Amino acid sequence: MPNPIEIVGTIISIFVLTILIKWRLDPLYSIPTIGPSFPLLSYLGAYRYCKNAREVLQEGYAKYKVFRVAVLDQWIVIVSGTTLNEELAKFPDSHASFYKAAEELVQIRYTLSECLVDHPVHIPTIRGALTRNLGVVFGEVTDEINAAFADAVGSKLQGDDWISVNVPRTMAVIISRASNRVFVGLPLCRDEGYLQIVRQFALDFSRAYFLLTWVPRFMKGIVGPLIPWPRRTARNASVFLRPMIEERQRKLKEMGDEWNDKPNDFMMWIIDEAIRQGEPTQVIIEALLVSNVAAIHTSSSSITQALYHLAESPECAELLREEAKSAVGEHGWTKVAMSKMWKLDSFMRESQRFNGTAHVSVLRKTLQDITFSDGTLIPANTLIASASTATHRDARNYENPDVFDPFRFADMRTEDGAGIKHQYVSTSPEYVAFGHGKHACPGRFFAVNELKVMMTYIVLNYDLKFEGEQRRPENLSRWHNIVPVHKNVLFRKRQVVA
Repeated sequence: MPNPIEIVGTIISIFVLTILIKWRLDPLYSIPTIGPSFPLLSYLGAYRYCKNAREVLQEGYAKYKVFRVAVLDQWIVIVSGTTLNEELAKFPDSHASFYKAAEELVQIRYTLSECLVDHPVHIPTIRGALTRNLGVVFGEVTDEINAAFADAVGSKLQGDDWISVNVPRTMAVIISRASNRVFVGLPLCRDEGYLQIVRQFALDFSRAYFLLTWVPRFMKGIVGPLIPWPRRTARNASVFLRPMIEERQRKLKEMGDEWNDKPNDFMMWIIDEAIRQGEPTQVIIEALLVSNVAAIHTSSSSITQALYHLAESPECAELLREEAKSAVGEHGWTKVAMSKMWKLDSFMRESQRFNGTAHVSVLRKTLQDITFSDGTLIPANTLIASASTATHRDARNYENPDVFDPFRFADMRTEDGAGIKHQYVSTSPEYVAFGHGKHACPGRFFAVNELKVMMTYIVLNYDLKFEGEQRRPENLSRWHNIVPVHKNVLFRKRQVVA
């Protein structure tokens, strides 16, 4: 009769051997790993990456052209250097998909809607109608930024006194108003009940995504629908949005091309796109909310980082102010004026290079095997990205990369033929803050103009500083994401020197 202990030992041995064989035969086995790659031990690497993504990615960037890091449910392959950044961006969609990669990273299918993932009506709308109409909506954005700052900051200022402003929270409020002036128009863009909902949706979406990063892949379809926050907030938003959308749909049906005062805003453009694709009202609502996530989260982070630098460098504020006074004085509050402010453009681009909103960029998921020029084979169904922070801190790309040089790009633009390459909105293999290639962030043109108007308004109307001897805080990392620490900055009405 077999010894029970021997039977258990045999089962354990077969189990371990199976795991070893599977590990050894993994198509990614030959790609170097930062942290342990052995089954189960790789979770230690995932924990380290969650807490210290920048250090993990920098280590891989310094050692290898291609490496991989562990997250809880899979490996992510990372490419290093400008050559591979460019190659990754140029793979055709049939080989490497941006949309499939984005779906996996942000988990919309599980936390909000399968329909929006399969029919993202907001993306062609942002890429097309919104970008084409930047000049049309510019005046409205400027008007709303002026009004929002007056309400959020100006109304609290008394005489020459300084007030303490929580920058991330206040910038989120202002950006939510300015963005929704274009998204849904007046008066809803000033309805605080609605604005609180869309800001809350951005927070709910982020924490649902963060929670799902800890859930194994095979469990996401079960756990995702149980996370209540994004869907609940979407229902609250629909109370405001659905009546507006349905009224516009009714007028379109009744009047068609004869609708002379048809709104010219983002909601209307999405309605038109949804009609073309045959999508229901719910998809329009979800598209508006997801667009708000991008507008509020990334833009408020970017302006916060820039204001921390501004509070730390009053000499920069004066140079930016002189440039703004000249440009606005000659061209008014227009896109042309913004385009003349090379110092401001450089300041914002350098802040984005120095800080960023994520440690990875140029995201793709391979749909079939791909091979890079160095011979590295990446198998199908692999998530792959470039190391954006490491790229931006590479001395081969930027002189003194660990120093914040506010007018770095303004100086670079004076070089022959480099006027366009180093603009804030431009991407390159060396600058991947907005991604790179045909799938670079389509909303960056709107966001950059919005942010530059905000900074122009700030330098023309306020003085900023940190309290006492405080300096700008170090950023936090949550997986790939970069989060500015909440910190107060002192504001006062700008002091005009006689």
